Amino acid sequence: MTTTLDTYPRDVRAAVERTRVVVAALHAELPRWGLVVWTAGNVSQRVPVPGGPDLFVIKPSGVTYDELTPESMVVCDLDGTLVDGTRSPSSDTAAHAYVYRHMPEVGGVVHTHSTYATAWAARAEPVPCVLTMMADEFGGPVPVGPFALIGDDSIGRGIVATLRASRSPAVLMRNHGPFTIGADAKAAVKAAVMVEEVARTVHISRQLGEPLPIAQHDIDSLYDRYQHVYGQGSAPALSAATTTPEENHA
Repeated sequence: MTTTLDTYPRDVRAAVERTRVVVAALHAELPRWGLVVWTAGNVSQRVPVPGGPDLFVIKPSGVTYDELTPESMVVCDLDGTLVDGTRSPSSDTAAHAYVYRHMPEVGGVVHTHSTYATAWAARAEPVPCVLTMMADEFGGPVPVGPFALIGDDSIGRGIVATLRASRSPAVLMRNHGPFTIGADAKAAVKAAVMVEEVARTVHISRQLGEPLPIAQHDIDSLYDRYQHVYGQGSAPALSAATTTPEENHA
């Protein structure tokens, strides 16, 4: 199916093309960090046009990462309907669309099947907040969302219901894997990298014994400092820059 953006104003078309470039480039970060295999996983981002149409760019379904280009990215509206592109959208498009419809502060969504985070999801067990890195990034444990089948907005409903009640930008959808959100796709990719890092570290810690919890007042203090003081100036919780885990906590 081929559709066209020709009916949209020039500024919208230009914003779509810029977003395609960003989303295509960010997909390369998923295999780089070992978060996906073969064609699994996806990144999406809203098209930032103030007062313009509600659109987002997402990976096409079943395309390997080394085949992805800006031109191969597809554009959908917030109902998940294809607006522009020559391929079918990702099978997770309905979930991404539901998140964008119901969480207007979210500008990017990422889904991976990263090994350690998905292992916790298979157990339907939240990752406990036993690391200062977790307090910084997630403001507490990484929560588990409900089991949901792929194909409609059931996964999206579970993501929204879980994350609305949490400071975490990541949710482990039961028996499925992690979904992350951010102010833009770069922030959501960062959250995907970080949730795998903490899931791995806490798993290893458990092999040595029971990890020690962090007191809630210390979690709150760490989260507030990291979200509002750390780095080169204060920033909203959903807009941290993407760097390595080590750089973000240096």
